[in-house]
Amino acid sequence: MSYPIAAAMEPAPGPQEKYQLITRNLQEVLGEDKLMAILKERELKIYWGTATTGKPHVAYFVPMSKIADFLKAGCEVTILFADLHAYLDNMKAPWELLELRTRYYEHVIKAMLESIGVPLEKLKFVRGTDYQLSKEYTLDVYRLSSVVTQHDAKKAGAEVVKQVEHPLLSGLLYPGLQALDEEYLKVDAQFGGVDQRKIFTFAEKYLPSLGYGKRVHLMNPMVPGLTGSKMSSSEEDSKIDLLDRKEDVKKKLKKAFCEPGNVENNGVLSFIKHVLFPLKSEFVVLREEKWGGNKTYTAYEVLEKDFAEQVVHPGDLKNSVEVALNKLLDPIREKFNCPELKKLSSAAYPTPSKAKPAEKGTKNSEPEDVIPSRLDIRVGKVISVEKHPDADSLYVEKIDVGEAEPRTVVSGLVHFVPKEQLQDRLVVLLCNLKPQKMRGVESQGMVLCASSVGEPRQVEPLDPPAGCCAGERVYVEGYEGGEPDEELKPKKKVFEKLQADFRISEDCVAQWKQRNFLTKLGTVSCKSLKGGSIS
Repeated sequence: MSYPIAAAMEPAPGPQEKYQLITRNLQEVLGEDKLMAILKERELKIYWGTATTGKPHVAYFVPMSKIADFLKAGCEVTILFADLHAYLDNMKAPWELLELRTRYYEHVIKAMLESIGVPLEKLKFVRGTDYQLSKEYTLDVYRLSSVVTQHDAKKAGAEVVKQVEHPLLSGLLYPGLQALDEEYLKVDAQFGGVDQRKIFTFAEKYLPSLGYGKRVHLMNPMVPGLTGSKMSSSEEDSKIDLLDRKEDVKKKLKKAFCEPGNVENNGVLSFIKHVLFPLKSEFVVLREEKWGGNKTYTAYEVLEKDFAEQVVHPGDLKNSVEVALNKLLDPIREKFNCPELKKLSSAAYPTPSKAKPAEKGTKNSEPEDVIPSRLDIRVGKVISVEKHPDADSLYVEKIDVGEAEPRTVVSGLVHFVPKEQLQDRLVVLLCNLKPQKMRGVESQGMVLCASSVGEPRQVEPLDPPAGCCAGERVYVEGYEGGEPDEELKPKKKVFEKLQADFRISEDCVAQWKQRNFLTKLGTVSCKSLKGGSIS
């Protein structure tokens, strides 16, 4: 099923109508006057670029939806597969996989566009290496490097280039290449997420120094992922892959953060606003007759108001998004069901090899990796705290970790943390331990805490960065990728082996082998227990 982007005989829109189509749902436009002046004279030339790194996921429908708007407005649109950028960004795409991943992106982006009814013949597709290795472009890279300061290059890439303790020189080149792309693609405007803003202002500052003109810059808001943070290829729980099975879509949406009445950082609502509404100009909430039956919304603001006032239930909203999303994904799944594209997908994104289980009575010559990404650690919000009915030293907490229902967690914190200090606070929860009963109450997770080394023993729950949302993934620096185990097997002692190297640094930052615990907003820490352990 596809969604036609325009009726066949619609009259051509005027400059003001074009401006409204081009800018609707954007967070910011740099160069509004220039944009309008161009539209009064001719069609706008614009490009959108994507670095060919991790697998595209459903958040990519947000720029696809805007590309449909640009075409409705008569724009000449170029899509850049930024393969060289993918390599420069801390080698997110290894050189030997670069060609395969670029081909994968070409197939999957075109499949996405076709699924929403965008005519591919109206688009121009370009690879970065088609022109970025030319003599002229290379000379301009050198020219630009002679006027750009290290400070400005680092600042420009801060929101886009992967930030590591010892950054590579390649990451400093990244913003300059993106700026030069505007000139070499001969466009009037560049479109991207608001996380690109520093690169856009970098381009406006430095391109004139090479004798090139400033461009218009159009910025989408960053759409929250399913956990409430930015949807990310490296954060498995935050995203739905384009090739996920229907049962996987249902499972991930069921776990998605969608608190009743809460419209902030709500990835489900955001997907409706930025993808489903622009495509069909309406959204149908599917409900049983006893709850009022189906309701069609023709304005997003009315739907958001009804959700805020709890007229629309999160379960109904998720079910309705599931149906609409699967209609978008079905043609993509079908296209990638052929042997050629299955082979390409496997080659471009090879599954990390895992040791085969040893036969009974033998030893495995390749023991499985014990790495932090196997732990499902999330930000949780404590909803309620009560004393355990049968144990004076235990609390029974209800903790929201972004799932449909809060988890019940039993913690031995009574003698260390007053009840009122736990209530409504954010904590760090290990979520994939095997549930176990503690004095008759099943505990579905472990609140991670810092502990002092000496006596008297002190304990402090770990603190996620301010602004985190319940359900947001916590990971160890350098281990952002990888799928956590569904459930840690007690006999394997994976957590215990990793925990042996958990420490609190002298700056009170939680670490594993001197690598920081992180969320998208920064480091995980404790208040005061320097040099302590974590349990």
